[in-house]
Amino acid sequence: MAAIAEAAALIRGGGCVAVPTETVYGLAANACDSRAVAGIYEAKGRPSFNPLIVHVPDLGAAEIIALFDDAARALAQRFWPGPLTLVLPVRPEARIASLVTAGLDTIAIRVPDHRAMQALLDASGVPLAAPSANASGGISPTRAEHVAKSLAGRIPLVIDDGPTSAGIESTIVMGNVILRPGPLSRADLFPCEGRVPELPSVSSGDSGPLPAQGNKGIAAPGQLDSHYAPAKPLRLGATVRREGEWLIGFGAVPGDDTLSLRGDLVEAAANLFDALHRGDASEADAIAVAPVPESGIGLAINDRLRRAAFPK
Repeated sequence: MAAIAEAAALIRGGGCVAVPTETVYGLAANACDSRAVAGIYEAKGRPSFNPLIVHVPDLGAAEIIALFDDAARALAQRFWPGPLTLVLPVRPEARIASLVTAGLDTIAIRVPDHRAMQALLDASGVPLAAPSANASGGISPTRAEHVAKSLAGRIPLVIDDGPTSAGIESTIVMGNVILRPGPLSRADLFPCEGRVPELPSVSSGDSGPLPAQGNKGIAAPGQLDSHYAPAKPLRLGATVRREGEWLIGFGAVPGDDTLSLRGDLVEAAANLFDALHRGDASEADAIAVAPVPESGIGLAINDRLRRAAFPK
């Protein structure tokens, strides 16, 4: 595939490119090259205290970078490749750029389940730091055209392999704590342990680098209160459209658009960011979204919607 070869050459030269994963499109660069990683932050306008996820081809590659205990290895063996990110102690000899970890002694790492990202990992031969390929805080991209609009003129290449399948970012786990909900639920990950605690989000008003792990609560991507946000005001729990709004429906609540007419939460997750992009591009002054159940992947959908609606 010519696009993969071109992308690998750009990455080996210290550049960054957009590439699809099964979750959302990512903005990838060599995780061992601090200048390349800085290019991600520059393209996204991303706060330097927000760490990045490192993508690797398999568990063996991950164990070269991070220290696994038995519990983490068991999760990796069950769910990789797939939409699970593990936050683990980083090996001192791993050569990962400090910008990737935002100065923490842990690293967020996963094995993606997408042919384009796996092909790029193979062709480039390096671990890839890859946050979502959009301007920082904006709506995550699930199509190549979302990337092109959000990062126009900032990156040299977007690999277009169609819409992403999951449509929502990976579940992030540290120990038995879910730092960010995602396609894999608590019941999927910890079926025998009952309720698993979540780490509180962090106010987007906090700024500056993290001097120590846990300061201000950020240990992984996606924990800022204001995140995934459209440019227009967003109202949640809407059952009727107000004047000037673009209504995104769900199930029995109709609208200008819908996450799922059938009330299917998996379909809703896949359509979430695409629907927000369409609402943001509409002529309406604001966006409203119908209620989504707080169960299963609905927890992750509502997590993204609450952050998207958080006052800027």
